Amino acid sequence: MVVAVLFAVAAGACFAVANLVQQRASRTRRPGPLSPRLVLELVRNRTWLLGLGLVATSYGLQSVALSFGPLVLVQSIMVSEILVAAPVSARLHHQRVGVRLVLGAGAVAIGLPLALVMSSPYGGDPAASNGAWLLTVAAVGAVAALGVVARGLLHGVARASALAFSGAVVMGSQSALLDVSLVHLRQGPVAVVTAWQSYVLVVASLLGGWLIQAAYREGPLAASLPMLDAGEPTVAALIGVLVFGERLQTGPVRLPFALLGLVLMILGIIAVDTSPTVQRVARDERRDECRDEQGASEPDPSTARG
Repeated sequence: MVVAVLFAVAAGACFAVANLVQQRASRTRRPGPLSPRLVLELVRNRTWLLGLGLVATSYGLQSVALSFGPLVLVQSIMVSEILVAAPVSARLHHQRVGVRLVLGAGAVAIGLPLALVMSSPYGGDPAASNGAWLLTVAAVGAVAALGVVARGLLHGVARASALAFSGAVVMGSQSALLDVSLVHLRQGPVAVVTAWQSYVLVVASLLGGWLIQAAYREGPLAASLPMLDAGEPTVAALIGVLVFGERLQTGPVRLPFALLGLVLMILGIIAVDTSPTVQRVARDERRDECRDEQGASEPDPSTARG
């Protein structure tokens, strides 16, 4: 258990740094958040690739933690990375870390583990029917599309949260699809290649990654991270219950605390989005972006004709 805790803490810290690095790299790119060119430019950016390497390292550390400890424990520790990433992101912009930001990040970091521990999903079978999976993929696509549409109707940091919501929905389904692929892998490589879910897994991974980078490009990291940390495991748990047939612990003590965890997550996300610190960081990023665009549009004096 000690090994699990140590590696989970290391994985969370590594993931926090990876998010900070990738968000800063995304903010320096010229294409808009939903432009396919954004991804093409990022894969050629050394800073972003460094963040990608840190993400891979984080997954490796998390795998070690999971081999020594239960999923609920590791996930509960991993989500605490928001307590590092959000304040550090604010300090990098030379902003004072406000009370609302700290309380909001803390509410997400406490609410998600509380909901997971109290509900404790168990049982279920990832080998769901094709019909159930098709309905799930359609529902995930529709909900993710709603987040993208909502982004166009919102203003400020809420636009980044809307894109992060879409990314979290897709990545939550990716986690569930990964469970199915592991079942197929135990049956042999041929089962993986011939299963259509394997190809949907690849599409979900690419689409979810694009939406997350778009959220990073749209606004401050603190506006995206709470939604990602809370949304991805929540969607994965919902798919586990509705598609895999997993059951939740709903005792007279567990259910109220699980609902309390969900309420804390929602209130935490709202508190972070509306915190003065995040609003100031968003203004700073927009000002820096406008300054960079103006600098890029001015002609080079050495090449200007008299």
